[in-house]
Amino acid sequence: MDAMLACDWSGLLEVPNILFAGMAAVGIVAIVFGTISAAFTKVVVSRDRERSRRELAAYVAEGTLDADKAVALMDAGNSETDSA
Repeated sequence: MDAMLACDWSGLLEVPNILFAGMAAVGIVAIVFGTISAAFTKVVVSRDRERSRRELAAYVAEGTLDADKAVALMDAGNSETDSA
């Protein structure tokens, strides 16, 4: 019974195992930070797009910008290559 419970932990401290664990940890951290960065980028782009729409709407409301020109400016950044 005691032989079944005994473990040999000495193999975990060998150099290849430590290197593998380190590389796995770096990979997991890179994936997490990449995901956070992508989400943050989407938030910033969305916020800036909404700010631009509000500014264009204000220009149209005060009469310094034609409504058709404002629509063209809003649609200018909506091409397939600009999506991030």
